[in-house]
Amino acid sequence: MAALALNDDFARRHGPLANRAAAIATSLLDCAAIDLRDVNDTSPLPRGARTIRLAKSAIPTMGRSESGEISLAYHDGASEASLAMLLAAMAAPSEPIAADPESLSIFALADRLATSDIPVLINGPTGTGKEVLSRFIHARSDRRDGPFIAVNCAAMPETMLEAMLFGHQKGAFTGATQASEGFIRAADGGTLLLDEIAEMPLQLQAKLLRALQEQEVVPIGATQAIKVNIRVIACANRDLPAEVAEGRFRADLYYRLNVFPLTLRPLRERPDDIAPLAFAMALRHAPDPARVPVLSEGALAMLKLHQWPGNVRELENVMRRALLLAHGKDMISPEEIVFDSPARLVAAPAPASMEALAAASAAEAPRRLSSVVQISEARAIMETLEACGGNRGRAARELGISERTLRYRLASLREAGIEIGRTAAGGRR
Repeated sequence: MAALALNDDFARRHGPLANRAAAIATSLLDCAAIDLRDVNDTSPLPRGARTIRLAKSAIPTMGRSESGEISLAYHDGASEASLAMLLAAMAAPSEPIAADPESLSIFALADRLATSDIPVLINGPTGTGKEVLSRFIHARSDRRDGPFIAVNCAAMPETMLEAMLFGHQKGAFTGATQASEGFIRAADGGTLLLDEIAEMPLQLQAKLLRALQEQEVVPIGATQAIKVNIRVIACANRDLPAEVAEGRFRADLYYRLNVFPLTLRPLRERPDDIAPLAFAMALRHAPDPARVPVLSEGALAMLKLHQWPGNVRELENVMRRALLLAHGKDMISPEEIVFDSPARLVAAPAPASMEALAAASAAEAPRRLSSVVQISEARAIMETLEACGGNRGRAARELGISERTLRYRLASLREAGIEIGRTAAGGRR
């Protein structure tokens, strides 16, 4: 990118846009791997670089060739859409995409933090990019050549979580036909990401705390500790201090992880990130990579006005729908922007809630299968919680699931826009 200033012809044609993009990209991307040039530049291509060819045109276009080159035509180098297109084109698949000052300040702080080995706790709602930030910290650290192991503590069966984290010896339990090193040992020399750490059972939290303090693990069935050298990043989409106060998360583990907290805001609070993320998703999911539909100004305005309860994951859903609806077109118009419409339950006494839910169900038919499943699950959970007086432990037993799974279901429903109600969801244990 530094070579841009030496190319007078390129600077004259594309300098305003390229300089705006470079001011952002230098703090986020590996700019040495980016070859930015005019569409008519025939000079030899740098080996291993990602080539982006720019052109001025009254009609904006984007496309990726079979060789991986991206062609980008833009009309106004000072517009938000042009900057968003170029940032999306410049980012490698594993690199972050941002333009909002809030996000850029977080990544700048993470860049400084990456040089140390202290634990990091990343807070933020589901779908805001916590794993992307974690990978950025790893990539900027001295451990970048080591493994990056991501573990979702909520996605693994509770009965298997200990063995999958700490490993086990052959024959340590029924079905252990061979030894396993576990995720912690797999991350030796690199970074271990513990996503949704609040979902880890209490009994395992104590063992994890010791592993982090001593930098050693004892596999199930073993008697000798094995030394490891890992850097831990933990992510939480729930209020961990509140979980500590409720006795669901160990205070000593919380303070061990919370050495340097970072918080990612919801997407609606980072509006300048929306356009570059949307264009990046268009590049990623376009049915024909050589002809990527470009977002119109009206479509971009619609995206920025939306509240995004599902954050970046919801934006990806919206863009994939838009690409499907705009098939054969060069531009995505407002008509192709279709937002998610999650079902909502009214926080009211049981009879009124059930009646409101039934009315909402009838009004929305026909609906997608996913909505039917969400509403049915929400109805079952709400009825059971209210029948049990808000006692989550009893409700979980009635539903045939663990209390940890029930908490995870409640959190997932809230993030999908389905409100269960404070009395039912926040009752006694």
